[in-house]
Amino acid sequence: MKAMWHAARRFAWSVDRLNGGVGVVAMWCCLVMVLLGAFNAVARYTDRWTGWGLSSNAYIELQWYLFSVLFMLAAAVTLRDGRHVRVDLLYGRLGPRGRAWIDLLGTILFLIPFSIFALWASLPSVMSSWRVREGSPDPDGLARYPIKTLVLVAFVLLLLQGLSQLVKAIDALRHPDDSESSVGAGSEAVSHGAQARDEEAEA
Repeated sequence: MKAMWHAARRFAWSVDRLNGGVGVVAMWCCLVMVLLGAFNAVARYTDRWTGWGLSSNAYIELQWYLFSVLFMLAAAVTLRDGRHVRVDLLYGRLGPRGRAWIDLLGTILFLIPFSIFALWASLPSVMSSWRVREGSPDPDGLARYPIKTLVLVAFVLLLLQGLSQLVKAIDALRHPDDSESSVGAGSEAVSHGAQARDEEAEA
């Protein structure tokens, strides 16, 4: 049992690191998206006066795709860091143990089932898109099937992060003395604290 829980903690820590790296990718996508959006705006006006043909549907769609990448890939790391919008009527008034219980139940009852359902509902559409190599209906448009595949990737990452949050909520309930490591606050402190405890136990 102890070895199993040790493995669960390491899993949570690994997932946090994975989604942290994915979050860095999403951050750079945000910068590229902003620069590309500025270029598209300038190119449209430049083409109007010069006819150089700088603007392209491919650039416009790439800007949309980068926004999709940012939105989907950042979901899991946003959950990890507790940055999603929370309607806080009770949560903030509770202590670490109460917040851990809400995180635990919310993850089990809502987050994990929703992620699994989203994967199940999205898979046929993604497979169909790959089957026909779906592309944009607009001239010079981009392929659609790669960006649709990202829906599955995003929900897999969200599901993994949900499992990580579940482990951290249970760990917070088992070790209430780590009061600063609230899972709901979204920090990685719980999994890092757990890793530190494991390393001390191994030593």
